[in-house]
Amino acid sequence: MRKNIVLCGVGGQGTVLASRLISAAAMKKGIPVMSAETIGMAQRGGSVFSHLRLGEGIFSPMIARGEADLILAFEPGEAVRMLPYLREGGQVVVSSRPVMPVTATLSGAVYRAEDMLDHLRKHVKNLLIVDADRAMAQVGSPKVLNLILLGAALKADALGLTEEDLKNAILEKIPEKFHALNLKALAYAKENM
Repeated sequence: MRKNIVLCGVGGQGTVLASRLISAAAMKKGIPVMSAETIGMAQRGGSVFSHLRLGEGIFSPMIARGEADLILAFEPGEAVRMLPYLREGGQVVVSSRPVMPVTATLSGAVYRAEDMLDHLRKHVKNLLIVDADRAMAQVGSPKVLNLILLGAALKADALGLTEEDLKNAILEKIPEKFHALNLKALAYAKENM
């Protein structure tokens, strides 16, 4: 198995944790992993992204443009920004929930998530849009978007991992008091999409 995954979002959405859970699940199966993260502006609502490469024969953590098998996007505008990395026929799993970028806030520009989602609909053949507000309300917490999106990627068969692989990573990497909520969020897509 070989997978190139770009995870992208805005600071505070759990992008880095999602990347680490995928990495932990892959390593537990004996799959080599390389990753690189950019989190410089994360605390100020800035862009956060991870390049995650799984499989044999990988010599760099960075994914070249046009080589990502999956873009897992926590925010529609960030999905559009990372779209050049997607390979022909690749999968995009994206949250419908907008987070106003810092640059738009500072410039007074109008930012509409629906415009970003329309752009994705026109340019991505394999697109799964997750109604994040509905999902987080049904799961019972706004803090589990990352696990909801991981569940959606599992449902789309885009990770090369199983639900059991990710469940084990959750149990190992997340504090016990949050296990039930995170497992519920992971299972949401299987039951509701």
